[in-house]
Amino acid sequence: MADKTPTSDANMADEPEETQEVATAGGAASEVEAASEVEAASEVGEAPATTKATAPTKAAAPAKAAKSAAPAKPAAPAKPAAAKAVAPAKPVAKTPKAPARRPGEASAPGSAPEPRTGRRKVREGIVISNSMEKTAVVAIIERVRHPRYAKTVQRTKRLYAHDEANDTRVGDRVRLSETRPLSKLKRWRVDQVLERAR
Repeated sequence: MADKTPTSDANMADEPEETQEVATAGGAASEVEAASEVEAASEVGEAPATTKATAPTKAAAPAKAAKSAAPAKPAAPAKPAAAKAVAPAKPVAKTPKAPARRPGEASAPGSAPEPRTGRRKVREGIVISNSMEKTAVVAIIERVRHPRYAKTVQRTKRLYAHDEANDTRVGDRVRLSETRPLSKLKRWRVDQVLERAR
């Protein structure tokens, strides 16, 4: 905080005595140097080009601070106030939503139905029961590798399939296709009899 530049007596009264002595000693030395330079220049016969200022004034210090704070680049030109103004957002009219429809239904009256994108599952199996009317129980045998013992294991699933003609017999090899739920357990339909039982 202690400045080594000489200050006025009024300012020195506020500072401690040690600081005042140092400032006075420093100020005297700079005055002596400035005076010796002026005398040396006058003996040579030239006017001193530049002389050191003995003590900067309080007005000079803020000017230096202002120069250092000023940006090196010139300031950008001010934009007109009209360019800054933002137009208010326009309200967007809500469009009515189309009612939800299932795949395969017509989108509008008189238009063609939308094609289904997914394929239905197809399985092949052997009929193990046909005692119910228009229903056949078909066994699907899957061979799967056991996760721990790495042995091939047979897994049998019993699927209930709709048989409209009621022409399947026990032992027939049939092809089933997935369909909508037809009853509590029926989710399949008999598409084709691949091989008749002997």
